[in-house]
Amino acid sequence: MFKEFKEFALRGNVLDMAVGIIIGAAFGTIISSFVKDVIMPPIGLLLGKVDFSNLFLVMKAGNVPAPYASLKAAQDAGAVTLNFGLFVNTVINFLIVAFAIFIVVRAMNQLKRKEAAPAPTTKDCPFCLSKIPIKATRCPNCTSELNLRTN
Repeated sequence: MFKEFKEFALRGNVLDMAVGIIIGAAFGTIISSFVKDVIMPPIGLLLGKVDFSNLFLVMKAGNVPAPYASLKAAQDAGAVTLNFGLFVNTVINFLIVAFAIFIVVRAMNQLKRKEAAPAPTTKDCPFCLSKIPIKATRCPNCTSELNLRTN
């Protein structure tokens, strides 16, 4: 059983997938930090110093009555909250990750489309300069005998 698992785990696709998952998780962390620490502060500043992570709606007050200064204060009081600001942050995270993946997939597709140039099927006759099949030993136009090493 261990031998079969080892064969499965050492297949190229499984290793590629594992590396992809690890890099994807790290990339997700980077994007989350980028959105939280770089993108949202200027957007919040432009919208009147709004901190999106603290946008919430109290659905039911907790042990301490509302209003709450922050989401953390509401959660510490045991209030039931609808956290739409965190949802906005998550949507922006998703859009940035989706765009980055789109760019990577697009680049990979372009690389796949660029195939090697096909082998030539014709050559020039050294006597009359007509296009002739690459394997021709005599030119059909000028009837010159061609050395196979010519062109």
